[in-house]
Amino acid sequence: MELDDMTDNTLIRWIDGQAPAEISGGTTWGMPFPRGTAQGVEALSVADGSGTPVPSQAWPLATWPDGSLKWAGIALPATDTPSDTYQVRADGGTAAEPSQPSSAGASVTVTESADTLTVDTGVLQMVINRGGSTLFSTLSRNGREVARDARLVSLLQDSVPEGAGTVGRDAFTGGVTAVVLEQCGPVRAVVRLEGNHRPDTPESGKRDWLPFVVRFYFHANARSVRMVHSFIWDGDADQDFLAGLGVRFTVPLAAELHNRHIRIAGADGGFLAEAVRGLTGLRRDPGEDVREAQINGRPTPPPDTWNPEVSTRLHLVPTWGDYTLSQLSADGFELRKRTAAGHGWVGITGGTRAGGFCSLSDTRGGLGVGIKDFWQSHPGQLDIRGAATGEASLTAWLFSPEAQPMDLRFYHDGLGQETFEEQLDGLEITYEDYEPGFGNPTGIARTHELTLFAYDATAPTESLAADAASAATPALLQATPEYLHSAGVFGDWDPVDRSTPARAVLEDRLDFLFDFYAGQVEQRRWYGFWNYGDVMHTYDFDRHVWRYDVGGYAWDNSELSPDLWLWYSYLRSGRADIFRFAEAMTRHTGEVDVYHLGPWKGLGSRHNVQHWGCSAKQLRISTPAYRRFYYYLTADERTGDLLTELVDSDQNFLGLDPVRKVRPDAGTYRPNRGALGVGLGTDWGSLAATWLTDWERTGNPRSRDRLLGTMADIGALKYGFLTGEALYDLDKGRFDSGREQIQVSHLSAVFGLVEICSELVDLVPDPEFERAWLQYCRLFLASKEEQVEAVGRPLDGIHLTQAHSRLTAYAAARLQDPELAARAWESFAEGGEHLNHESAFTLRKIEPPHVLAPVDEAPTVSTNDTAQFGLAVIQNLALVGRYLD
Repeated sequence: MELDDMTDNTLIRWIDGQAPAEISGGTTWGMPFPRGTAQGVEALSVADGSGTPVPSQAWPLATWPDGSLKWAGIALPATDTPSDTYQVRADGGTAAEPSQPSSAGASVTVTESADTLTVDTGVLQMVINRGGSTLFSTLSRNGREVARDARLVSLLQDSVPEGAGTVGRDAFTGGVTAVVLEQCGPVRAVVRLEGNHRPDTPESGKRDWLPFVVRFYFHANARSVRMVHSFIWDGDADQDFLAGLGVRFTVPLAAELHNRHIRIAGADGGFLAEAVRGLTGLRRDPGEDVREAQINGRPTPPPDTWNPEVSTRLHLVPTWGDYTLSQLSADGFELRKRTAAGHGWVGITGGTRAGGFCSLSDTRGGLGVGIKDFWQSHPGQLDIRGAATGEASLTAWLFSPEAQPMDLRFYHDGLGQETFEEQLDGLEITYEDYEPGFGNPTGIARTHELTLFAYDATAPTESLAADAASAATPALLQATPEYLHSAGVFGDWDPVDRSTPARAVLEDRLDFLFDFYAGQVEQRRWYGFWNYGDVMHTYDFDRHVWRYDVGGYAWDNSELSPDLWLWYSYLRSGRADIFRFAEAMTRHTGEVDVYHLGPWKGLGSRHNVQHWGCSAKQLRISTPAYRRFYYYLTADERTGDLLTELVDSDQNFLGLDPVRKVRPDAGTYRPNRGALGVGLGTDWGSLAATWLTDWERTGNPRSRDRLLGTMADIGALKYGFLTGEALYDLDKGRFDSGREQIQVSHLSAVFGLVEICSELVDLVPDPEFERAWLQYCRLFLASKEEQVEAVGRPLDGIHLTQAHSRLTAYAAARLQDPELAARAWESFAEGGEHLNHESAFTLRKIEPPHVLAPVDEAPTVSTNDTAQFGLAVIQNLALVGRYLD
């Protein structure tokens, strides 16, 4: 089947290039459909690479304005024979029914009662209580219980000693307050639990805290369950220090101690494989068949068949009931064990980066747990306790209790910056937008992904290694770049094209920049619980480090849209490494850089030494323009939550004026529901992305009307987008279209406005809005004479010429104007001279003693320039690439 022929049939391939050996938990992805080609998910069916129908389940993620299906989530069941490719039909073909290899007709079933909810994949069964202190009460494999009483646990300190000393810790357990069945099969079921952490000793006087959401994902025939855990940090940074956060499972064990097995993943696919009571290495040999059985996790022969010199002395062989792997940094883990509490620990080994997986089982079955991004999100830890008893515990620590407690206090004392004038002066030296009380982390969030494996026996180590790898890097199906482009989603981009020398040069430079940043994550160790997924803002060539400690030059927090650059780079290339880089950034920027409760809910924090440190709390950071790619491509419900949080984000303008420190009319401006100053660049662009995404996802008439209404109002403004700011009636959701002023900012179009407007023009017929946008695109980099002729005065605030060359390119493409196209490429070259010169795309190695460890350094490094260079290349090639050729 040729890609050009794909209208109703679509090729889907594994993002890593080949099918995994097994899909133990099923798989889910999202895919688009061209406008008008699919009227609903009922018309969708899936076939494997040979054309044989396979079981599937589909649900709508977004619709086009005409009501046809735009995006769908699609799920396939677990299988031990995945196809190399799949085809999705949108012509009403018939999908196969879910089935088990041994039991035709099996599917995910959900049984509800007043107190419980039971999910059965046909292989494993989970019973979830509707309230209480457990996430699930039992997890069984083919009816045999392998784990019970799963619960969230946390530890809290109220101080951090500056010197020697100890501090008591209070223990908390997650309490479930709501259970919601979000999907109920036949191929995929999703259960959402909500709650918060409650003190184990109520008399301590500690309050409930750390609101959480946990989702369990079940697929037909699955022997594993995906678990996504998100929590909001709602403590007081000056007195609440999180000292541990984890998920604990009780694992029942009944077999003999020598038939109980611990498996813990080390580095590079290696495994610790031991029994609670070891039979190898003893002074006396129980027999080769006994040793071989224990090492391979099989039941040993009856002890009366062993060498009696061993079988009669088993009680003298120590039992090792407790194991711990701690990964306190990205570069080192320690593994140790002890016989029981009250006895000393014995070191086993150490290494660099552990796989984040362990299992505890006996000959009847057991539990395995894998944590995605384990070492990247350090400090993490895996604990097994009481394996020599009938009820052991396995704890997957998402924040290790052996690490320094989480300290989220602001990093300086304010430096005397009390007034706006003093704060603006500080901005001139460290680029930090400081304001007392605004460096507050209360309301930020973090998401972790785990996979729970239910075993019917101790699995072979090779199988466990495969499970560990699948938990760390889940297999993912995706449509090809060619099909995604043909569907007409996400605006102006084309698949990678090296067909001419000029195009090849630009493509090579895009590859260089991505590879450089991927290398910097590793060399600079941009890892850790709150940091993983972000990059730094600007480089310090004197110290040969990124400016990690200089105000607003440190963590980037989506400044100038690296998120967009990465996602468009993935769409064009289909590269797995780019996808996972963008995925990590989306998880980080959507969770850590945005507030999810409190007075700034729905707002994000501008770049800073600490992700939450800047006083600029703005929609340009929290905008759905950065998150919707991941949501639509993966159907991820957690990202959907983040999009839903923002639906009423226009309300934020009542409580916090984003330009309060620099507002020209600060003396007279008083925000009220009928006259809120809203910028037509970063502010309206973010609101438009919010309303568009919500309208497409839910059909919400409020979002639709506010989007279409404000588009019409911008078109009615005398100077359109050049007005800069308009007065917004919060209750009506409309702008005052009578405002006459010209106010241009170089930042207006570099936080998603370009991309959103391009989509809106094609999506919604509004000639006046299109005229206003074309005017802005045509005039921004026009000559001053042209600007004066058009609007009576030259435009001020024209910077970032290379970035804005794509505005000129857009106008050239819409107007079919070769002269504008030539100007777009000229502006691209002139405005980015430092990034267009060949020397900018080379590396030099900096060696000790000038740096702590060898690092690569590029001649010019700024994430702002990189992201906007990348977006300019991508969009210019799509819009006016033929003029370059």
